[in-house]
Amino acid sequence: MTDELGRAFWEERYAHHASDHAEGGPHPPRHHLPNASLVSEADELPPGLALDAGCGQGTDAVWLASRGWRVTAVDFVATALQRAREYAATRDAEVAGRIDWVEADLTTWTPTERRFDLVSSQYVHLPAAPRAALFRRLAAAVAPGGTLLLVGHHPSDRETSIARGEERDLYLTAEDAAVDLDPGAWEILVSEARPRPATDPQGRAVTVHDAVLVARRRGVPAM
Repeated sequence: MTDELGRAFWEERYAHHASDHAEGGPHPPRHHLPNASLVSEADELPPGLALDAGCGQGTDAVWLASRGWRVTAVDFVATALQRAREYAATRDAEVAGRIDWVEADLTTWTPTERRFDLVSSQYVHLPAAPRAALFRRLAAAVAPGGTLLLVGHHPSDRETSIARGEERDLYLTAEDAAVDLDPGAWEILVSEARPRPATDPQGRAVTVHDAVLVARRRGVPAM
């Protein structure tokens, strides 16, 4: 993890979000919408065990748990996990009880191999080399018949008014995310630059693109 986007950066960012909550009510809706790619790709999957890698304030984890998934939600930012627990607690106890919150650094944390029916990672901000290593560990965690969902900022966004700066190395293509997947072991279901609406820092409506990779591990799911 780089210093620029390390723990201190994200602690400050989520603390600022907490201030927004205090001014605008306990849970402003803009902070608690699941990622669109997760909803579109996981909506029809049968619930099982899910890993939410880089869970932030828990919106994706809570959405999955509300649909019957048992979720392991991992992030290295204590403030974000506290916000996530608070948000989950606003749902019924059954939903909150389906989520295991784990404080861990994804650059060093290793999930159990072939355990999860769904592994989702959305917008992990890492340089290319540690990101590739993380994606390999996440792929290894997918059970036979399970789904890997990786979403990141597409390189085309470098030229938009919402660009995040090339020095942060945030951009990737779906092909980048899939480079280490053995075709004999994986079926690629989606590999694309997917447009979505966004608002730039000046408040203008813009279109950005997400690199979206959906892959299914070949094999028969465990019963």
